[in-house]
Amino acid sequence: MAGRSGAGRISDEDIALVRERSPIADVVGEHIQLRNAGGGNLKGLCPFHDEKSPSFNVTPARGYYYCFGCAEGGDVITFVRKIENLSFAEAVERLAQRAGIQLRYEQGGYVPGREQGERVRLIEAHRAAAEFYAEQLGTPDAAPGRRFLSERGFERVDAERFGVGYAPAGWEALSRHLMARGFTSQELLKGGLAREGRRGPIDRFRGRLVWPIRDITGDVIGFGARKLLDSDDGPKYLNTPESPIYHKSSVLYGVDLAKREIARRSQAVIVEGYTDVMACHLAGVPTAVATCGTSFGEEHIKVLRRLLLDQAEFRGEVIFTFDGDSAGQKAALRAFQDEQKFVTQTFVAVQPDGLDPCDLRLKHGDAAIRDLIASREPLFAFAIRSVISRYDLTTNEGRLGALDAAAPVVASIKDPGLRRTYVVDLDRWLGFMDEGFVIQRVQQALGQGGQGGQGGQGRQGGDPGRYGHHDQPGPYGRQQGPQQYGRRQGRPYGGPDQGRYGGPAQGRAHEPREAREAREQADPVAMLEAEALKLAVQRPALLGPEFDALGGEAFTRPEHAALYGVIVVVGGTVAGGSGGQEWVERLLAAAGDELRPAFTRFAVEEPRVEAGGEERYAAAVLARLLETAVGRSVAQIKSRLQRLNPVEEQQEYNRLFGELVALEQQRRVLRERAAGA
Repeated sequence: MAGRSGAGRISDEDIALVRERSPIADVVGEHIQLRNAGGGNLKGLCPFHDEKSPSFNVTPARGYYYCFGCAEGGDVITFVRKIENLSFAEAVERLAQRAGIQLRYEQGGYVPGREQGERVRLIEAHRAAAEFYAEQLGTPDAAPGRRFLSERGFERVDAERFGVGYAPAGWEALSRHLMARGFTSQELLKGGLAREGRRGPIDRFRGRLVWPIRDITGDVIGFGARKLLDSDDGPKYLNTPESPIYHKSSVLYGVDLAKREIARRSQAVIVEGYTDVMACHLAGVPTAVATCGTSFGEEHIKVLRRLLLDQAEFRGEVIFTFDGDSAGQKAALRAFQDEQKFVTQTFVAVQPDGLDPCDLRLKHGDAAIRDLIASREPLFAFAIRSVISRYDLTTNEGRLGALDAAAPVVASIKDPGLRRTYVVDLDRWLGFMDEGFVIQRVQQALGQGGQGGQGGQGRQGGDPGRYGHHDQPGPYGRQQGPQQYGRRQGRPYGGPDQGRYGGPAQGRAHEPREAREAREQADPVAMLEAEALKLAVQRPALLGPEFDALGGEAFTRPEHAALYGVIVVVGGTVAGGSGGQEWVERLLAAAGDELRPAFTRFAVEEPRVEAGGEERYAAAVLARLLETAVGRSVAQIKSRLQRLNPVEEQQEYNRLFGELVALEQQRRVLRERAAGA
């Protein structure tokens, strides 16, 4: 697929070079944490939909990704297009910039910067602005900014590490600088670097200390600016407005620096300001991040979950730091509302004397910040304690009031086992020593909607009226090996509800992974066909001419037959060699839009075989596939024989009976072949 930008068509050779020099695992790994899933695959939480267990797979050897939860899939260019909402040409330009490739355009040769995609231009403008601000920090006019940093315990090397700079007080210093570099006034306005003045663009930030805000890949996408002078009548902190590249609800300051440590330690620390992030990182807490001019919300949670590989094992930690005053407690209770959108454990670290991490480091040193994080308290416990602290627990009336105030908080805990544990804690904290009485009050809160409309399904799918753990259904079923295929006939596909991929009801392309797997487990023939197609896409040399001679009628599912047809059109598995990215690209190029998602899925999903047994497995799958096809022919002939009169239609009856004997013999041979493979 060729790409077009305002400059013309990107050459096919350069697109191929961009793919070659953009390893998909590295590019995807800049956005989510990937872990080894076996068989050469990597796995993580999907960035395109919410999920509690990872179903997003990356196959570096073939250069493709596929999510078995939402059916999104493609190559590295597709991933960048979707994750950053870019056109094809913009995604190629983005990857080319990352790989240091100078693109050639077929209309006009090499492209000057002003003709590149919008996102690329805005990113370049922000990079140039960050460099300009950083240089200005050393000028005489920036003395108040340097003094501000010094008073908070930061040295010049610290400012350089975080890219801190200074915005000159003049009206047009940055705008003139960037326009002299070839950027247009419209680009400055659109990116939020300037705003409209009476005679053209004027700088958005003036006379302020400036922090560059980077996305997860390290690109500067905005700025946060702190007021330095009393004469500045603006807000204390001023941030970049919403722009095509800056969306504050999903931006975390410091995430580019913290992402690897967050993934390695399975820990994220949420602080409130830019200087707090700096202080934490310098003090030995490199997992600290902060929101940018907005409260911590759902989009921020999604970013962290993908970095933490947030699953149901309660392995990771998200630690919120708040001041110890009433405002800090309110902030912590607001965080409680979002806590259960995480699967991992959440904590609160509160400094009793009200010092934020920056001031704490300044007053007590680096160790004090590490001690603060180490003293974290589970967020549920903090929320419950905060509620009951408002009551006089020395009186019966006070204890009862505290119980009724805390009961809805406990009731809102979705996990039944955890809820039961906090019932016990609440009883102990209030001193009733009557667990049944406390349970009764919490149950009343549950019955009155104490779960905030979220129902009783917790992390482990509990009953809202019970407190014990519930047994969880295991995996959808034991995976069947090739020796089990064909032992029973599942319901044939192709009925009225079985449209092709992308048909009127979108077929099965976007059904949830669990539903698809359960359905395929219920029909071993369909699963067998899927295994054969996986091998044809990933290891075509293992199947060879025998697979190519099957014919589309060997497949019961219409989409499987259509996929087989595409494989035949491009020359069959004999033309696929040992497989790899080039073979997959040929298949995708020949497939229509309806079939590409299925080919991508089969290029990524591992066959159900242990390493080292691929040849025997392929032989068994092929033999079983042939056996089931022969079995359908046997059933058809038997049905026709039952409708014939062996006396009146003796010649036709004998012919069909001879075919039946031959087919039964062929089926026995294939069954023995599959069993011996």
